[in-house]
Amino acid sequence: MRTKALMEFCDWVDSTPLSQAIQSHAWVVPTFQTIHILAIAAVMSSILMINLRLLGVAGTDQPLARVSDRFRPVVWWALPLLLATGATLIIGEPARSLANEYFQLKMLLLLTVIVLMQLFQRPLSRDPSYWEPAGGRSARARLLAVFSLLLWCGIVFAGRWIAYK
Repeated sequence: MRTKALMEFCDWVDSTPLSQAIQSHAWVVPTFQTIHILAIAAVMSSILMINLRLLGVAGTDQPLARVSDRFRPVVWWALPLLLATGATLIIGEPARSLANEYFQLKMLLLLTVIVLMQLFQRPLSRDPSYWEPAGGRSARARLLAVFSLLLWCGIVFAGRWIAYK
């Protein structure tokens, strides 16, 4: 969605000293892209392990709370890193990102998955066995896991498509 206000904002960001500095040093964008991709890999592998446990495919010998406690910190530590590296990439090329439909989709999916993660974590923090099959919520747990995996894959694909729009 390209509006006049959005394009004016992109032009303003593009003219800032920080944006000019990012653009004038050839190593900045590839370095921050590399860090961004490594953080995505950490998030995706952690999310995959939690969701595979929710689906009952892997890690079933451990309580879900233990699997979640092991991998959830990786997600919450990597998200600020993703925010910082992503913001740097946006500041360096604001129109390429902010006016891009795939970037906007990625942000919408990211907000959705963060809400979904909270819906998963809140009951689990109150009752470590909340999502266990014995609790009678196995269908909802599987649905949550599938939806989460689809959203995260959508985020990765939308992020990748930014470069081609």
